[in-house]
Amino acid sequence: MNSASTELDPAALHFGSRPVDSARLREVMSRFATGVTVLTVGGEHLHAMTANAFSSVSLDPPSVLCSVGHSAVMHGALTSAGRFAVNILGVPQEGLARHFADKSRTLGAAQFDGVPWRSGEHTGAPLLAGSVAWLECELTDSHVFGDHTIFIGTVLAAGRGDHEDGLLFVNGRFGRADAAAG
Repeated sequence: MNSASTELDPAALHFGSRPVDSARLREVMSRFATGVTVLTVGGEHLHAMTANAFSSVSLDPPSVLCSVGHSAVMHGALTSAGRFAVNILGVPQEGLARHFADKSRTLGAAQFDGVPWRSGEHTGAPLLAGSVAWLECELTDSHVFGDHTIFIGTVLAAGRGDHEDGLLFVNGRFGRADAAAG
């Protein structure tokens, strides 16, 4: 760490005195680049949803989390199914991200028409062809907070696809990270 003091230009910080409401939080969080995933559940609750509120939790036990709004169809589907998959999308899959984010799409099995996928061996959840990576998870815990539930899944299986460049979402747009040389 550099011990030299660095002065910050207060005008460059843009801190306002506005209260933090949902619109302000959405605006600020849009600056945080995230990966893009499609959560899926199989069986009688066959459903998919684009999500970027996803993270690893622990390596031992291997676990991940996703946050789903209470009003989302996925909330009920995931709770009922008890198992789910996380498809980590690649840059060529922006169309799939948009499709599974569209609240006006047809639901049920029809939402997968024209989408190549296979059933996960451990969950029965759709694993989307062309994904950068995928995880199959068993729902092991959940925490209700505000208008969302944080679902924690123990990873049962994981795999990588052929694509290297993950799809990102930042500033309300899809994009890709420029690979660092090295």
